Amino acid sequence: MRRILFVCTGNICRSPMAEVLLRAKFERDKARRDWQVASAGTWTVDGRSASEHAIAEMVQRGLDLGDHRSRNVTRDMMAQADLVLVMTRNHVEALESAFPDQAHKVHLLSEVTGGSGDVEDPYGGSRQDYAQVARELERFLDEGYERIVGLAAKDPCEGP
Repeated sequence: MRRILFVCTGNICRSPMAEVLLRAKFERDKARRDWQVASAGTWTVDGRSASEHAIAEMVQRGLDLGDHRSRNVTRDMMAQADLVLVMTRNHVEALESAFPDQAHKVHLLSEVTGGSGDVEDPYGGSRQDYAQVARELERFLDEGYERIVGLAAKDPCEGP
């Protein structure tokens, strides 16, 4: 079993959407049904629900964010994760600074498809903003699925 952690800022928009999207892909993949997916934020208040628009976008895809509660990323989460996928370069820097011994696990999500851009935060935006982010997350997870699996399955002794 492998563990993948998505991290954004508030853990109420981007990372929870990515979490349920990837979990749904793993549930359809017999070889990875036991893999765990979680999410957290770099700067959040524990216990907040996912944003209304994020919930609506996932419902439209047959996925449920209704039970999601935000939480701050912790040392234990970082240590237990085999792969940490973040939304922006600022998240990479924050996690590498806070958890230097886990920095080798941290990757910008867009990099799994050969990109280098940030996934912009839709917080406070329109439903269309959330729809655009959800489509972007789906694209990264679809196009980068094998790379994500490969990064998560990599033996940590092999190095970066």
